[in-house]
Formats: sequence, structure tokens, C-alpha cells
Amino acid sequence: MKWQGRRQSSNIDDRRGQGGPKMGAGGFSPLLLGPLLKILFSKTGLILVGVFIVGSIVLGYNPLSLLGGLLGGGGGQGFTTDTSYTPTAEEDEMAAFAGTILADTEDVWNQQLEDYREPTLVLYSGSVSSACGSASSATGPFYCPADEKLYIDLSFFQDMESKLSAGGDFAYAYVIAHEVGHHIQKIQGITDEVHNLRGKVSEKEYNQNSVKLELQADFLAGVWAHHSQKTASMMESGDLEEALNAANAIGDDRLQKQSSGRVVPDSFTHGTSAQRMMWFKKGFESGDLRQGDTFSADDL
Repeated sequence: MKWQGRRQSSNIDDRRGQGGPKMGAGGFSPLLLGPLLKILFSKTGLILVGVFIVGSIVLGYNPLSLLGGLLGGGGGQGFTTDTSYTPTAEEDEMAAFAGTILADTEDVWNQQLEDYREPTLVLYSGSVSSACGSASSATGPFYCPADEKLYIDLSFFQDMESKLSAGGDFAYAYVIAHEVGHHIQKIQGITDEVHNLRGKVSEKEYNQNSVKLELQADFLAGVWAHHSQKTASMMESGDLEEALNAANAIGDDRLQKQSSGRVVPDSFTHGTSAQRMMWFKKGFESGDLRQGDTFSADDL
């Protein structure tokens, strides 16, 4: 990608080195199950659920440990600052990259949507506190609808390359654009419509709607790439393939197969590798928001 020297967004909250809630000693307790379910089934917590799977695959992290941390299990909680933290030149370059991609999404969506409300991108290292709860780098990138912010530990991009074989600057741009897609769904009321189905439909049906929500975010990332290329021309040869490879790497079927050796379609929440690639590519090729109604698609 030809991204260097371009405008960087001012909607950046750089918390690298600041840390997040400090968890007390102890592990995940069965007593946390009730509060855990309340968080997972709340409107603000659901966006986090799918990325736990990715975090466990990419970082070898136990999702239950992370969820226990989200609930503050095992002891008191305080906030820490890593005074020894010094970002490397590579990290600062990735921060500049993330700011540039966010700026480009702002340019595109301010043109495509009336009254677009720009989100904030929070860069953090290790752990962070959000309106959706506390999270660690094992969570992976996520969007919190409660505060309309995107959260990214930049080390995730290194792990995409080393542990998922899904590296490349346009692959990383796809990740950011996907989370911005969730922001668009939030401000258009789509997120709340899906989350309000919780408890009103079967778990299988709810998961199907969750898949449609995620695939629509992939489509929106593709629409961004389409219009960005027309106006900013950042893409180079091989960039589209990088994004498609990343979409393939984080499909539910592939992640489940890698994690447990078996695939359970009824538990999918993000879509298969083939579906994620297809909807991103559809958005990229058409650039037409009218073609992104995943909720009416016959094959989902």
C-alpha cells in the first residue's frame, strides 16, 4: 500500500504504555458464570464475543481467563502504568499506519453517508478499559458500541503474520475497516436490532443473525476499499489478495478446525472463510451499499 505521507486521523486515543485494570490474584471462578452470561448477552458485550475465538487461536490464550479478567474476578482492581514501556520504531510506524487508514475511512464514509459520526481509535498495549469492559491484547481488535470506539493492540498485526499467515498492510487495513463497519452498523441502528433478538429467538437463529452482522461489516470494509482506491489509490498489486487471505484466515470454520479439530456450524458467529471472502469481495467490486443487505440474502 502507498500510505506513507498521507493525512492521519485526529480521532486517535493513544494509550500505549498506560495499561488497563490490574487484576488481583486468582483464576476464573465458577461463581462468575452468572455475571459472565449477563455481560455476554448484553448489547455492549456481544461485539467482544467473537474475537475471543480469534484471540485464543492467535495468541494461545484461554478465553475463560480473559473473560474472568473482564469481570474483575479473583481480587481487587486498580489501574497500572508501565513506566518502562517505550514504543519501538516499528510500533510507531504501525500507529501512523492505523491513523492513516482511519483517516481514509473518514474521507470515504463522510462522502458516502449523511451525518456520518466519526469513531475514535484507541491504541493500547497489553490491556485496556472500555465502556464494554476491560480487555487484554488476547481479545484482538474490537469495536465497543457503548462508547463508539475501536480498540487495537498493534501487536495483533504481528500475530496475524506469524500465527495466522495473514500478514500484509492491506490485510491490516481490512481489520480496521471491518471494525469501522461495525461502527456504521451501530449508528444506523442495525447493531441494536440484532442484539435485541437475544432471548426472543433460538440460540441457533441468533447466531445466524450474528453471522449476518459480521458479514455485513466485511462487505462495508470492501465498500470502503472500493471508494478509497478510486479517490486515494493506495492499493498496489497483491493488496486485494492480502485482504482476502486475512478474511479466509479468520472464518469460523477454519478457526474452529484449528482450535478443536471439529466444526460446529450452528455455533458460527462470524461466518465461514468462504462467506467472509465473498462479502468483502462483493463490497470491493460493487462499491454499492444497496448490495450489502446480508440479512435478506438467500444463502445465509
